[in-house]
Amino acid sequence: MEFESAVKISGLVKTFNQKEVIKNCNMTVSKGSVYGLLGVNGAGKTTIFKLLLGLLHPTAGQIEIFGKDIQIGENCILRDVGNMIETPIFYEHLSAIENLEIHLSYMGIQNTDIQKTLGTVGLHDIGNQPVSQFSLGMRQRLGIARAIIHQPKLLILDEPINGLDPVGIREMRELFKDLVKKHDMTILVSSHILSEIEHIADVIGIIVDGSIVQEIELATIEKDSADGLEEYFLNIVHGGMKQHA
Repeated sequence: MEFESAVKISGLVKTFNQKEVIKNCNMTVSKGSVYGLLGVNGAGKTTIFKLLLGLLHPTAGQIEIFGKDIQIGENCILRDVGNMIETPIFYEHLSAIENLEIHLSYMGIQNTDIQKTLGTVGLHDIGNQPVSQFSLGMRQRLGIARAIIHQPKLLILDEPINGLDPVGIREMRELFKDLVKKHDMTILVSSHILSEIEHIADVIGIIVDGSIVQEIELATIEKDSADGLEEYFLNIVHGGMKQHA
């Protein structure tokens, strides 16, 4: 039986210095969807992403990616995952192409069209320019290129449009939609720019104080909430904070 969930988190707990930062968290990301993870600073978004990527290990609970327990088959599973979390780090003295070549070598992948991927994210004709000379927006584009170059099944993006101008934001929006429709990717994305999440997400997950307190289809919000996603999010967050206070 083929699993319909790209990501399934059950009873997830992560403790730092005897303090629970992720608390009995449950989450389901359907295959072929864009899932927007929303929360205020410090709510636990990036911690969940790091747990999904094996950069942190759960204190309790289970994480499944495409039906496989990540704690059992981590290396095999993560070959199907691309990611960009926090500020992307590169070899500054090397070009974009050289950075991607190193990444592919690390992944054990060959025969990938690097120039095509760079063109896909809008980095045309950059030649051998070292990354140290890149603008913030160019670095962000390169980070997205690195995340998608091995054609992952799951793409995890933390604030992917940070530093992009309005043209770049629109281009990335169309790219994300294209990756889902034409390349059968699933995207899990966080952003503080709620209007952008409204443009691309199928499902919204809202995290408050380390727990997912709401998972809802964006279409339902648009149908039932006249004030849109921003007002819906703020109402949930403020209500959730009062409950946790």
